[in-house]
Order: sequence, then C-alpha cells, then structure tokens
Amino acid sequence: MLPFFVYGTLRPGEPNHDLFLRGRSRSEEPATMRGVVLYDGPGYPYAVEEPGGVVVGEVVTARPEAYGELLGALDRLEEYAPGDPANLYERVERPVALGDGSVVRAWVYVAAPAVAARLRARGKLIEGGDWRGR
Repeated sequence: MLPFFVYGTLRPGEPNHDLFLRGRSRSEEPATMRGVVLYDGPGYPYAVEEPGGVVVGEVVTARPEAYGELLGALDRLEEYAPGDPANLYERVERPVALGDGSVVRAWVYVAAPAVAARLRARGKLIEGGDWRGR
C-alpha cells in the first residue's frame, strides 16, 4: 500500500483534491520528486521523466480502509489501465523526498511514452516544477 505523490489537480486547494482525497487520506506531506519535469496540459499537468528535473508536490498516505477504493478512483481519473497503449498516464513507483529529507517510495502518474514524446517535442514546460507557480 504505497502512498501517492500528487503534483497537480490533486494537491490541497486544487479542484480534484476534495473530490478524490477528502476522507480517504490519513496524511499529506510536502515532497519533491527528482528525475521528472512538468508540462502544462489542458487544465492539468503532466510529469515527464527527465534526468535532472525536480517536481514539487505532496505525498498522500491513504487511510488503509480506503486504499483500494482510492487507487481505483485515481486510476480512473488519470485514465490509466495497466498495459493499455491508449493510456495518457502510467502509474509507476518512484522515490520521493519528504520535507525532513527522508525518502519514501510512492505511486506517481507520469505521462505515458507517446504523450511524453509529444510534450518534449512541442509542449509548454512549467519552469520550477511547481504546478501552483505556473
């Protein structure tokens, strides 16, 4: 039951936070993830794996009794299905640094390979890796 690293519309104060995380999370902590950059999407960001990049977000730990429901809800939100070539995002396990410097493994939704290639070619990079700072 890995926590989730959220960096866009699921962050506190963003539109999907209350819809998906309220009542399902046990904790939310500021965090950063290395090896990714952010690109602007149509109303939401994409994290694209890129050496040297850093993205700002939060690590969300689900309440154990809500974990399965939350995982399914987030997979549907991100239009992710394991092995589906039409995915916009892929859910991957990556290390994430918490504010105190400790590192945890977390699920994160990153741009699927075809989407990532399009974004690298002609997408709008979000400088600083912080969706809120765009």
